[in-house]
Amino acid sequence: MINKNLFSAKAWIPPVAAFFLGVTSVHAQNSKPKKDSLHEKEIDEVVVVAYGKAKRNSYTGSVATISSDKINNRPVTNITKALEGQVAGIQTTSASGQPGAVSTIRIRGIGSISASSDPLYVVDGIPFDGNINSISPSDIESISVLKDATASALYGSRGANGIIIITTKSGKKGEAKVNFNISQGFSGRAVKDYEQVNTDQYFQLYWEALRNGYQSGKVSSQQAAQMATDNLVSTLGINPYGTAYPKPIGTDGKLLPGASPLWNDDWRDILQRVASRNQVDLDISGGSEKSNYFFSLGYLDDKGMAIESGFKRYNTRLKINSEVKKWLNVGVNLSYTNSIQQAPTSSDSKASNIINAARFIPSFYPYYERNADGSYILGADGNPIYDFGKYRPTNALQNQNAAATLPLDKNENKEDNFSGKGFMEFTFLPELKFKTSFSVDLVNYNGHYYSNPLLGQGAEIGGSVTKTNTRTLSYTTSNILTYDKKFGKHHVNALAGHEFYKYDYQTISGTRSQFSLPYYYEPDAASLLGSFSGNSNKLSLLSFLGKVEYDYNNTYFLSASGRADSSSRFAKDNRWGRFWSVGGSWKISNEEFVKSLNVFNQLTLRASYGGQGNDKLLRPNGQPLYYAYQELYRFISLGGEPGTTLEKTSTNNVKWETNLNLNVGLEFAILNNRVKGNIEYFKRKSQDLLFNMPVAPSLGISDYPANIGTIQNTGFEFSLFTTPVKTEDFQWNLDVNLSTLNNKVTKLPGGSLVVGSKLLTVGGSVYDFFIPEWVGVDPGNGKPLWKTVSTDASGNSVEGTTSEYSKATKLLQGSALPKLTGGISTSITYKNFDFSGLLTFKIGGKILDTDYTSIMHNGSAGGRAWSAEMLNRWTPENPYTDVPGLSTTTNNWTSTSSRFLYSGTYARLKNVSLGYTLPEDYFEKIGLKKFRIYIQAENLLTFYKHKGMDPEQALDGTTYYRYPAMRTITFGLQATL
Repeated sequence: MINKNLFSAKAWIPPVAAFFLGVTSVHAQNSKPKKDSLHEKEIDEVVVVAYGKAKRNSYTGSVATISSDKINNRPVTNITKALEGQVAGIQTTSASGQPGAVSTIRIRGIGSISASSDPLYVVDGIPFDGNINSISPSDIESISVLKDATASALYGSRGANGIIIITTKSGKKGEAKVNFNISQGFSGRAVKDYEQVNTDQYFQLYWEALRNGYQSGKVSSQQAAQMATDNLVSTLGINPYGTAYPKPIGTDGKLLPGASPLWNDDWRDILQRVASRNQVDLDISGGSEKSNYFFSLGYLDDKGMAIESGFKRYNTRLKINSEVKKWLNVGVNLSYTNSIQQAPTSSDSKASNIINAARFIPSFYPYYERNADGSYILGADGNPIYDFGKYRPTNALQNQNAAATLPLDKNENKEDNFSGKGFMEFTFLPELKFKTSFSVDLVNYNGHYYSNPLLGQGAEIGGSVTKTNTRTLSYTTSNILTYDKKFGKHHVNALAGHEFYKYDYQTISGTRSQFSLPYYYEPDAASLLGSFSGNSNKLSLLSFLGKVEYDYNNTYFLSASGRADSSSRFAKDNRWGRFWSVGGSWKISNEEFVKSLNVFNQLTLRASYGGQGNDKLLRPNGQPLYYAYQELYRFISLGGEPGTTLEKTSTNNVKWETNLNLNVGLEFAILNNRVKGNIEYFKRKSQDLLFNMPVAPSLGISDYPANIGTIQNTGFEFSLFTTPVKTEDFQWNLDVNLSTLNNKVTKLPGGSLVVGSKLLTVGGSVYDFFIPEWVGVDPGNGKPLWKTVSTDASGNSVEGTTSEYSKATKLLQGSALPKLTGGISTSITYKNFDFSGLLTFKIGGKILDTDYTSIMHNGSAGGRAWSAEMLNRWTPENPYTDVPGLSTTTNNWTSTSSRFLYSGTYARLKNVSLGYTLPEDYFEKIGLKKFRIYIQAENLLTFYKHKGMDPEQALDGTTYYRYPAMRTITFGLQATL
């Protein structure tokens, strides 16, 4: 029977975003919502903002919230990976799929060049300095993202790049509740690796490279062909075709009839696996009229798809709030997390990088040693012997077998994270309150890196071990006085306070080698001391802050805030920074002329402007610079005698980097709140940029910190929340968010600056590629061609081509930053079934794929795996192609150029979830209130053009042999007692 209500005007509303139906997706829903739940309940919801809470529809700042049902049950280790596509204005990039890795988050663009652009994390009202990995997603009640000056100015310098406020769960009044969640998942690569040639194709291609390399004026083509046939096996170091075919490739370049590889050891199958993911979470909560409590325990074991990689976490949290007197509220929030990350090298160009090893070694190089007939060579114990490829060319990772050595090695990172918060709130008058808070974050990190003395390169030095210990202690104290009073139609809220922050960092590291016995991992078991180092850093920040908010008749709203910060990073004369904001909003829907239209349930216009500072200068290696103004020295040993060299000159004139933010927004709700939306324009200007100015090496230093230039980020944000269908048993929600971004350098003293493959120049972005332009392949000789631009005697620009890379002209080739980012989400509930999904996407931007070039050599890297694209290389019979001819003589064609610059546009089906909640009467007798089973997938599908590359790369648009994203399928159940 058809439900007529399904098609009634009240049940169905044509959504503005209906054209997105083909790619719908949203948040994972824990359980079926109550039948009366709709977006109208969110129209005047209370949101967490700086140092307090506010009603959404009257707040003058830009804030977006993510509720717990979009976070708690996502199969993600780190909450940063759950934010992508959820909020307009946030660019989230998961450059590494290594379990435990943190995503890079930028709010409204790139705010700095040499200073940090990371947002501030605030947990339960206090800035958080612990590892974000230590917070279990299942403990989170909501996340608020503060994007404009009104929202973030109260945090001063700490909020210059936006703020992410995390509110953890609290107990609620009523009977004690027990929640239990258990899930089991399986993971693998989210995208397939680059397609490679097989053994037959490789041997024929490399024969061609050898022949072309031999050919010269003194060697005929026939002689070169014979030499290639004779030397092919010895050059590659192996003959997978056996003794029956000592020269498997004939002088015609073809595989001899009947020749077939005796083995095919795909190293990607050997070094990668289908991994498992296990998670268990338990929480107990409850409360009375005057107190509440929340206690949780969690366990996570997330194995990576690369062997010997993974992440384990044990976490617990206790949160208690109590009204001990009518005039006194107290609370405590304690959390502890122990994590263990197994992290073999997977994010650089080192030969030990396990991602490289899986990609670089062709399948004709075996995992175990082989006899000529293809059978395994057995050791004295009757087991196969690992093949370390001593015969392999250097480019094929000679003398390495990660599958054999990694189980014997250690690449372990252990962390203990303790976070403690406490507060007392005194109520002097109903409208006057004073709150004093104290927070401490203690992170103790231990890195243990051990190379075994039995197998592999470590055996050459008797094994080695490095141990690193880092201890970070920070605390924040704050004292806030608030006044909130209504006078008829007038309402005033004022806040004044003081805050002090202290940060203490200490690290120590040492290395030893030469173990006398295997299977002993500690430094005491090694005899030779290699190195020993250690240092410490301190930072202090003293702050005073205040805010005033006024509204008239719940229709006109004004706000102003100010904060002064004193940072120990700067010299005394530049230590204080003063930051401010002003904002206003007009709830137009409260005006009679709008009410009479009977169209808008809500219509609010808001605007704000203000400035924050940034003191978080980074060194060129990415490490924080805590003493930006001081002269720093490096201690060295010269012939056994101690000495010092200058590392950084004194710069007393370095001052705060300033961010000026303009925000204008319009929020609306129509059709009985079934359609809600928000449109915002922002302009974010960063001036007096903190920058590491490079200098001539002859000065003895590489750079010095200075304030130079200005960056501007502008864009529009659009959010739409709809409920197209709602009946008694069926509800469909469809949400869309879009963000545009235009990043531009507007001032840069001294002209342009080249930084690696990027060019900083006025009018460009901070991530503009400045590299040679690829022209193609010369059809006459198969050589690569790049563009040249020169000036003739008349001053005219002359374009040409060259086959010599060193003569190519570097040109601007576009930006790594996308033009449009967003997410499309949907959730459907039908009786006890729930379905949800999330699709994220980025449009525009470019990615320089330097990973791909490693398997695109022209034959000069013999023994290394080859991309299948090499099958389309230039030959006299195939002159019109984009792949040069093969030769063992390098032609530099894989050098950085626009040839390997690809579109960064992609879409990813980030999450899909399907659940069923059993009827309550099934478990009423045993006191079970809810029982839900579900299946969900993370990173299920990826739509992009350049196959083999994971499109989620670093913000600067350059690949770096990183761990690819993981596709995870999870089964689970949730129960509530």
